[in-house]
Amino acid sequence: MSDSKNMVHKALSRFIHQVKRHWPRIAISALITIFFLHNATLSPWDKWHFIKQLENAAYDVRLRMTMPGGQDDRIVIIDIDEKSLAEEGRWPWPRTRVAHLVDLLFDKYNIALLGMDVVWAEPDESSGLGTLESLATEQLAGNEEYLSVLEALRPSLMNDDIFAQSLRNRPVVLGYYFDTETSAGSANISGVLPQPVFTNADFKGRPLNIFEASGYGANLPAIQDAAVDAGHFNPDPDIDGIVRKVPMLILHEDKYYASLSLAIARQLMEGTEIKPVFVDNTGNDDNYRGMEWLQIGNYQIPVDEYARSLIPYRGPKESFLYISASDVLNDKLPAEQLAGSIALLGTSAPGLLDLRSAPMQTNYPGVEIHANLVAGFIDQNFKHSPEWVTGAEIVLLLITGLTLGLLLPLMSPLIASIFTLAILAASTLLNIYVWQSTHVVLPLASSLLLVVLLYVANMSYGYFIESRGKRQLAGLFGQYIPPEIVTEMSSAPAHFSLKGESRNMTVFFSDVRDFTSISESLDPSDLQDLMNELLTPVTRTIHHHRGTIDKYMGDAVMAFWGAPLNDPDHARHAVHAGLDIIVMLKELRKEFQAKGWPPLRLGIGIHTGVMHVGDMGSEFRKAYTVMGDAVNLGSRLEGITKQYGVQIIVSETTKSAVSDVVYRELDEVRVKGKDKPVKIFEPLGIKDEVSSEVKSELKLYEQGRKYYREQQWDLAELQFLNLQKQSPMTKLYSVYLDRIQYFRETPPDENWDGVFTYKTK
Repeated sequence: MSDSKNMVHKALSRFIHQVKRHWPRIAISALITIFFLHNATLSPWDKWHFIKQLENAAYDVRLRMTMPGGQDDRIVIIDIDEKSLAEEGRWPWPRTRVAHLVDLLFDKYNIALLGMDVVWAEPDESSGLGTLESLATEQLAGNEEYLSVLEALRPSLMNDDIFAQSLRNRPVVLGYYFDTETSAGSANISGVLPQPVFTNADFKGRPLNIFEASGYGANLPAIQDAAVDAGHFNPDPDIDGIVRKVPMLILHEDKYYASLSLAIARQLMEGTEIKPVFVDNTGNDDNYRGMEWLQIGNYQIPVDEYARSLIPYRGPKESFLYISASDVLNDKLPAEQLAGSIALLGTSAPGLLDLRSAPMQTNYPGVEIHANLVAGFIDQNFKHSPEWVTGAEIVLLLITGLTLGLLLPLMSPLIASIFTLAILAASTLLNIYVWQSTHVVLPLASSLLLVVLLYVANMSYGYFIESRGKRQLAGLFGQYIPPEIVTEMSSAPAHFSLKGESRNMTVFFSDVRDFTSISESLDPSDLQDLMNELLTPVTRTIHHHRGTIDKYMGDAVMAFWGAPLNDPDHARHAVHAGLDIIVMLKELRKEFQAKGWPPLRLGIGIHTGVMHVGDMGSEFRKAYTVMGDAVNLGSRLEGITKQYGVQIIVSETTKSAVSDVVYRELDEVRVKGKDKPVKIFEPLGIKDEVSSEVKSELKLYEQGRKYYREQQWDLAELQFLNLQKQSPMTKLYSVYLDRIQYFRETPPDENWDGVFTYKTK
């Protein structure tokens, strides 16, 4: 017995000794674990963005792995698709046609229920009744024969009443939407809401976190009154834009309104009352904030504390039967095909803007989201994340953190790797088992990320401590500047940091002209290739001239010169880079033309001035960037290149700092946000490379500008007309001819300084 105690005592002593020896690693592991534990206790909105993204990705993987697949024929989608629009005309259709569609669905095809993922918010005036009534009170007032015919025709021209009549005494659930973004008082309100499902009194004073709406767009009163119910079709996309949840309830003016799927579920239960169910099933636990589920008869819809339900996706698009609305209208279906089914009227046509991003795919029809929810209600296969999941996550994180934090420092790299892989596998298998057997969604990414971070922190502790100097420098600036400059900086890394400071620098902005129309003319794959083939040589040129890439903003590039490495010639390097990019773009257009891509034109703005540079941002994300009025002016210069039809505009300070370039003074302007006027110039090329023809044309232009500033309109107009004949493609000459014409008709006052003011960016 004593030997056993001695062995335990020795083992414990060795363990304590190892813990003391590796206390820095254990301390780092503890801090990492504490961070994850703290993150687990935060509300969904406050959790670390990266972990939320990983949790969403992990959820999507599990969902795709376990979706039942196949096609559910209990629910059919009456699709306002491209075929229907081509055959029946653009949307919205006359209400009489929709009424005919409703009549066919119930009378011929014998559907059980119809839900509409459409809102009827505005009167249908397509019958021309308003025009006929106007004639009756004006041109044909007193014409008894006309008035008699009009009264006889009136019932057949009241489209909204005809449509409402088709809904009456039929199980039709309408759709509408809430405005949860606009502030109260400025939100739009139209139509009439259905009866709410709850009021505050139904929750017995419990504090709920249900989304609150300030406005809504609902159906016309006559149409709403004719339907048995209505539900909102508001999605609730996550931070990555993917729709995984739908709010079952939304609050408006102390009343709670059901979603479209919840309203349909209630009608499937023949109007059975919806009841909120809390943790104790009685609603008397005042310490518990949220509902567990909504009860309709014997059926349950699990919800989270925001009254949202996870969508039980069956599979990718068309997991339910899609029927073209035009096929119903034109009687092309067997009568028995839809008998007894639940029909949802919605659209998959891209032009009608009801396509969402789903975990399985993008461009997922919104109406099929409601179909999945209705099917989930029938099958009772909702995934859910009850309140106790937070406690389970904390326990799992604590066990994982303590185990790995204490044991990994004591293991060899090989054993530590095997042990870590075993922990990862066990965590994943346990999570999937709970997912499948109980439909409970336990957080997965936080546990896996904690395991990975603890392993990486322990295995790389010595490596990072020993050689952090140069690696830090490369890590901080490598994404902004070319490798050769990083190598140059590495010779004295202590001289460089991300600390903010003010410097005289040059900023560069470029943007693709008419990018919206270009992007619409290409499919996503070609657009991606085009942008890569454009931005790569642009970046290479900037790096070649020792520039620092600040950021890419879609089709735009922002760069600067003068930091982190001091550069006395920052203005010259920036201007030369801009000129080289324009030359490069000419060659690139030939390659694009060969691939069938549209030609590209860039606008470039360059300004030199005092800027603030450093690592700026928030606690969540920072970037090495420049800020200040000088940066804003550079952006404005890029924005007005299109006004003059030029590809590069530089400021006077940049022009003064670069003497080996030929410039054309474009104008003196006040840009948006600046009171002081600035002179702007177009660099035409390196002095030794500019042709004599260009220099000759420049002299004529400068003479025309002189006449313009002196208000000698006739001489200025003659000069610019001659220049326009010489270079008809130069927009700049047309700009001045238009201004001359304007000033002839509206002469400037006697204090006119020749400055042109831009009111927009």
